[in-house]
Amino acid sequence: MKTKTNNKTFKFVIAALALLAIGISSATAQKRMDPKKPYCLIFGTVFGPDELPAAGVKVKIRRADEKKPIELVSDRRGEFAQRFPAGTADYLIWADLKDKQAAEKTQVKVHVEKDERQDVTLHLIQQSSKK
Repeated sequence: MKTKTNNKTFKFVIAALALLAIGISSATAQKRMDPKKPYCLIFGTVFGPDELPAAGVKVKIRRADEKKPIELVSDRRGEFAQRFPAGTADYLIWADLKDKQAAEKTQVKVHVEKDERQDVTLHLIQQSSKK
């Protein structure tokens, strides 16, 4: 009889933890960006030196008047997207590369006025080999 009670208690605890995790993740997602409020969208594609879409590239975006960027990773099609609150702002977007000079060459500045979409492309350059 104890085994059945322990089994029921265990299942109850697992179910409660699952519901708690779902509640926390949805609350965190809402805190980031309320889907009912207007937003702007920055959508981009990363292209490698071969001019093909580059997957798995770290991309950083920040408002021009702020220091801390957010980090994204390009998907299998080389694409990335991020929502920001609607309003007038300038954003800096760049590929986070080991070679800082190469990363600076990928930087793009985007100006957003309202709740609009801005499309950008980042082009990675061939790194020169040092001898």
